[in-house]
Amino acid sequence: MNDLEEYFENNTGNLINKWTHYFEAYDRYLSRYRGTDVHILEIGVRHGGSLQMWKHYFGPQARIYGVDVHPRSRELEEDQIEIFVGDQENVDFLAQLKRSIPRIDILLDDGGHTMGQQITTFEHMFHHISSNGIYICEDTHTSYWSTFGGGFRKPGTFMEFCKGLVDDLHAYHKRGRNSDFNVTEYTRSIEAIHFYDSMVIMEKAEVVEPELVYTGKARL
Repeated sequence: MNDLEEYFENNTGNLINKWTHYFEAYDRYLSRYRGTDVHILEIGVRHGGSLQMWKHYFGPQARIYGVDVHPRSRELEEDQIEIFVGDQENVDFLAQLKRSIPRIDILLDDGGHTMGQQITTFEHMFHHISSNGIYICEDTHTSYWSTFGGGFRKPGTFMEFCKGLVDDLHAYHKRGRNSDFNVTEYTRSIEAIHFYDSMVIMEKAEVVEPELVYTGKARL
């Protein structure tokens, strides 16, 4: 059991609800930020318990930001925690959010989980994240639920969108004249994409064209 799981199991603060398998992934990719002045934005405040969990996990130097559509969510603010009220699918709100939070190291989308919300948030916020930051989208199983705009292999879902990003990840290897397969800003800034049950994690980095090198002597 890692520290996040232990906090969750013993939580007496505000309510938290998380799929239990998330905690191993959280700790795997986010532990390097512990004890630093990390800036984390979580979209979807609900009862505020996960914001308190991040505060405990990352330590006293961390800045924790939350976003929610419900005005009363601001009542959950406390030391190190600031909350913004707005719709994650509203591009004007997202632009204002970027002005208000000039630096984001980790963005965790646990908001409304509709296809429009997840894709709009990613398209407008990913490039605002620090060059070595982390983008996490949770509850991606809604890509398969019609009530959220999803469907198995349905065009326009967040999962199908992410499958397209896998192509961007490989665009430096383009051959021929395929105009639909070009190097993009995502090619230059996504180092890795990790797919888990109900979760997609993207690691940012300044990605340059890969170089194939040889060492040693050919024997055959």
